[in-house]
Amino acid sequence: QVQLVESGGGLVQVGGSLRLSCAATSTIGEIINMGWYRQAPGKQREFVAMVLSGGSTRYHGAVRGRFTVSRDNAKNMMSLQMNSLRSKDTAIYYCNAFSGNPPMGYWGPGTQVTVSS
Repeated sequence: QVQLVESGGGLVQVGGSLRLSCAATSTIGEIINMGWYRQAPGKQREFVAMVLSGGSTRYHGAVRGRFTVSRDNAKNMMSLQMNSLRSKDTAIYYCNAFSGNPPMGYWGPGTQVTVSS
């Protein structure tokens, strides 16, 4: 199994910053890709950013240039630095990771990010 725990969410004003962290533990092998998703009220969960196993990163166009995703493989931790936050960034942010053979996706419980104007 893979367990994921997010932290760092909270309330911030428009233009502010937050840093989210995701701690991962796996009993089924190496964690491959890790990523962040978010779900705003009344909307579907959407991709935000990810770090592939080789270290390359991917971003949703709406956050590129404002958010930075990083990963510490030795500690199985991933972070999301969020700058220049906007009201539309308000959502529950979920950590996602793939592990196992064949790879399966796992989710954390989520952390709330609220950006107030």
